[in-house]
Amino acid sequence: MTLLAVILFLNAAFNALVWPQFFRRIVKDPRAKDAQGKATRFLTVHIVLISLALVLALLSLLAGIAALAGAL
Repeated sequence: MTLLAVILFLNAAFNALVWPQFFRRIVKDPRAKDAQGKATRFLTVHIVLISLALVLALLSLLAGIAALAGAL
């Protein structure tokens, strides 16, 4: 169970560290907003993908804690 917990914690840490940095780059990308300053599909799709990755990071963290507690 310890190996499982470590893998889940590493996954959570990776996602929590990488995706927010990527989000900052996406927001600054010229494709993120149209001429009127409105969000484009490019930005919307990336926000959804990043949000899902962060939710999975949270689930990995919780599963890692459960693995350490012996619940898995």
